[in-house]
Order: sequence, then C-alpha cells, then structure tokens
Amino acid sequence: MTFGIADFHCDVLSKLLVNPNLTFQGSEPGLLDVTYERLKESGAVLQTFAVYIPEKLNGSIEPILESIDLFYEQVLTCPDMMLIRNRTDLTESLAAGKIGALLSLEGVDGLQGSIPALRLLHRLGVRAAGLTWNHANWAADGVMEPRGGGLTAKGKTFVTECDKLGILVDVSHLSERAFWDVADLASRTIIASHSNAKALLNHPRNLTDDQVKAIIALQGLIGITYVPWFVGEGEQVSVDHVLRHIDHVGGLGGEQHIMLGSDFDGIDKYVNGLTHPGEVYRLREALLKRYSEEQTKRFLSGNALTFLSAHLPA
Repeated sequence: MTFGIADFHCDVLSKLLVNPNLTFQGSEPGLLDVTYERLKESGAVLQTFAVYIPEKLNGSIEPILESIDLFYEQVLTCPDMMLIRNRTDLTESLAAGKIGALLSLEGVDGLQGSIPALRLLHRLGVRAAGLTWNHANWAADGVMEPRGGGLTAKGKTFVTECDKLGILVDVSHLSERAFWDVADLASRTIIASHSNAKALLNHPRNLTDDQVKAIIALQGLIGITYVPWFVGEGEQVSVDHVLRHIDHVGGLGGEQHIMLGSDFDGIDKYVNGLTHPGEVYRLREALLKRYSEEQTKRFLSGNALTFLSAHLPA
C-alpha cells in the first residue's frame, strides 16, 4: 500500500515573497522547509500553498498578487507540480503521479472588502480562504483579537461569495465567535487547515470539542498541525504528542475528517524529528503502530483527497 502525503498548509510563498534570493527548487538545505525536492522525497500527492502576507507588507492586493505570481513562476514550473482548480485536475494529477498544488489565502486584509477581487483570485486558482490571521480585519476578528468579535457584514458577504465560487472557507485563525458565524452561514462545508485539539492543549489557536464536532457535522476537515506550541508543552514535543491530537479528534467521531496541515515555513521551532516534508515518514511509522494501514492512509492523504473530490468545483 502506498502512503502519499497531502498537506493542507505551508507558508513557503511568504518566505519567497520576503526574500527574492530564495528559490522553491534548488535552494540550499535549511533555508526553506518545503521545497520541490523535499516534496518529491516525501511522496507528496498534494500540497496547499498559503498566501500569507507579513504584517509589514499587509493591506493592499499587490503582495497577494506577487505571491500568486511566485506560485506560478516558481512552484508550477517544476516538472511534477500541477495546479489543482477542480476535480478533473485532481484526478489527472493523481493518475499522472504528479504533486497537486492547491492555492489558498491566509487572511484577506489586502482584498479590502472587494468581492470582484475575490472573483479574480478565484480565476487565478485560489480554492481556499481563511478570513483572518490572528488579528482583526475588515472581515472578522482573529483568534488573538481581545474583543473576540465575529464576522462583519462584509465578512458575511465574503463567506457567501466563497460558497458560490467553490472556495473553501478556512476557520483555523478565526475567533470563536467568528467560527460560529461561519459555521452557521456556510451553505457548503468548512475546513480548519492547521489546528489541533484544545482539550489536549489550551492554546487559543486550537479547537474546542464543540468546534471539532461542528466541523464533522458539516462534513469538513481538520488539519492536524505540527506547530509545537499547538501540540504539546515544554521543549521536547514529539511525534507521539501529534498522535494524541489525532486520537482525540478521531474519538469525537472525526476519523473520516482528519488530514494534515503542517504549517511548515510558518514556524521557527519544530516537533522533534518533524522539521520538513522529508521527515513525515516518522509520523507515518508512528501511525502504523497504532492504526491499520487503511486508517493511516486516510489520515495522511485519503480523507483530504476524498474531500476535495467532493468539494472542488466540477
């Protein structure tokens, strides 16, 4: 049985945006977590590339467009990378043994409330969108915003338009109130691209059991992340700590709703032995000690690929 890896969140585009000397293919080891070579090494079948704009550059659409241009010029020019816009693309990518590349937004600040801008980004290939990073913007409050507000009127319009376009709404960085606003409003489904279980580690970026159950009820997905401070306490956070979050979400009825959301290139500290895609085999080996081959395959890629086959545009 093959164990392809699908990862629903990395921030390599942000590093490429900030440092023009970096390259997705052929970078010196250690400069980037996610590279073309490491994705090939890991047996990746799908990688989601987030457009995250650092706060010092945030506020206009220009850095968003620059990031998407980097995605086209540096990622999609690699011989075995393929843009995933719809179900047909996904089927063809898997059949050809290529690595599917999905494009997402992590924070919509630069759109400044413009629905036409959202439609244009959809035409460029954006298929998932998180409304905020950790703070507040025109659409919603992020999870670290002290007032804990929900969606704004423009934010609600944005979610509705995402549903119409077939853009998945990502709730990972939303305040709890904004999460419930999205859950109540979404006519399709939602994802949490890179969040863990708050019952195991009480971090604001983790999901409560009620939130996990709501995502499951909406037939959504939860990307278990390797961000060490979302995984376990102390300096020695291990792959076993990651497994506990998989166990917990599965115990809430989420076995069919677990995927991976590494947050590689968005972190500067790592789970021990899990520092780039080429090391995800350690998670696979740990899963196989606890779960069947079929369950392990679902967690590593099967659930994500089945989900996309159902929820990407036809």
